[in-house]
Amino acid sequence: MTLPVEFHDIAKRVNNWGRWGADDEIGTLNLVTDDVVRAAAAEVRTGRRVPLALPLREDGVQSGLIPGRVNPLHSMVQINQEIFGPGTVACSDDVVTMGLQAGTHWDALTHVSHSGKLYNGRPAGTVTAHGGAEFSGIDKARHIVSRGVLLDVARARGVDRLPGGHAVTPQDLEAAEELAGVRVRAGDIVLVRTGQMQVYLAGDKQGYGHPSPGLSLRTPEWFHARDVAAVANDTLTFEIFPPETDDLWLPVHALHLVEMGMLQGQNWNLEELSTACGQEGRYAFLLSAMPEPFVGATGTPVAPVAVL
Repeated sequence: MTLPVEFHDIAKRVNNWGRWGADDEIGTLNLVTDDVVRAAAAEVRTGRRVPLALPLREDGVQSGLIPGRVNPLHSMVQINQEIFGPGTVACSDDVVTMGLQAGTHWDALTHVSHSGKLYNGRPAGTVTAHGGAEFSGIDKARHIVSRGVLLDVARARGVDRLPGGHAVTPQDLEAAEELAGVRVRAGDIVLVRTGQMQVYLAGDKQGYGHPSPGLSLRTPEWFHARDVAAVANDTLTFEIFPPETDDLWLPVHALHLVEMGMLQGQNWNLEELSTACGQEGRYAFLLSAMPEPFVGATGTPVAPVAVL
């Protein structure tokens, strides 16, 4: 099915192809300059650290909705084994098989394509079965540290959790900005809280996946206008699911990753951070969200930490 005119119109308005040169592979992470990081470090006042990752476990968030995206399978390959002979130091080792986007993760710019293209106009065919992503694999995003800003949309709307059919709008983002008393600026990493994570934490894996609130088709232009470096939220699909427009699946993914070259993250647990920001009365912090450098991968697990 051909993508609608509305999608292509938005794509033209947010497109960053060539903005940082024809060879660029990291997109809006170029906005995280040394000056941005120095300013982000100044947000640390108390040193309070808030982890944002879900535990990696066999009974994780994946329910089979996304084919092949399996929860972590953890196995021991040796247990207290004296590998250098009797009486020597004993070792225990383990292995994990998992989808790289199974838990709290970043999507690489190559995670989706549309119209046969990836970010910066590269052919979708440069992602192959044996080599993975030839360009813009997650390993190219070598460091992700910047000012983080929590836009607590649920709290700004006076609820613990947005309803499943709620499509987050630019007006919602601005209301959350007002609540936070902060303005999103160039190079920031924005975390959007819907409260949907509460469903998973309560044990309802199916209900967590859908129906789910999420980012609407109107929000990419807002992030583009603010020169945001990356966006993450507390849902399985990131954008509203089922989609707000019939048969238009994952349009926000395509606009962010392909057109803008902006990383996005899913399954971030923002509940403790929401409490901490509310207690301290500030919603900006130093955010470390380093990707695991899997060469050629289209996504990666991440264990982000906000430092207030």
